[in-house]
Amino acid sequence: MDKIIKILLVEDEPKMRELIKIAFKKENFETYEAVDGKQALNLLKNYNFDIVILDIMLPEIDGWTVCRELRKISDIPIIMLTARGEEFDKLFGFELGADDYVVKPFSPRELVARVKALLRRAENRNAEVADVIDAGEIRINTLSREVIIDGESIPFTNKEYELLLFLSTNQNIVFTREQLLLKVWGYDQYGDPRTVDTHIKRIREKLGDRSNYITTVWGVGYKFEVKQ
Repeated sequence: MDKIIKILLVEDEPKMRELIKIAFKKENFETYEAVDGKQALNLLKNYNFDIVILDIMLPEIDGWTVCRELRKISDIPIIMLTARGEEFDKLFGFELGADDYVVKPFSPRELVARVKALLRRAENRNAEVADVIDAGEIRINTLSREVIIDGESIPFTNKEYELLLFLSTNQNIVFTREQLLLKVWGYDQYGDPRTVDTHIKRIREKLGDRSNYITTVWGVGYKFEVKQ
């Protein structure tokens, strides 16, 4: 990447911040620090960053709230850090708009790889694609990033939208979880296949009566197939 990547690291543990800073310094990324949620929101309102690494358990304002407030004004990639790995926490984080979720302890190398993958995806968002895509009774407006069903705009998080867009523009093709992690998240390693399952579950809930458009191919993965 030619430009200098600016990362906001929101983490209250000094040792953890130092380990992460060292890893990103080796990649020539600029790392800015916030030690609590209040400081993070102030920085995000006044400066431009390329990605946010956000711990959940923070003083002043927790990571959930920071993520929710940030999503009101920006679609900047967000990676959430937590010592908790329960499915509910992941679902909640993704619903708030987080792009990825890394459970402590983790290797700095893994975090660097995930950041690079998300940045690649962010750069490719503007790749040429039709302004409006009709997939059965689902309409996707790629200019406004809206999913419309029966005339109603249904709210999707960034990654839910991107996964649905990818599947709906590649109809009747079966993709493994690993392929979807690569195509949508940009991961060729480190990615957790359960992340795909979590997002598929949320997408189906939002599609309602059209949830059967996304078919589970047991032992393989998923495909998008318009069914009457």
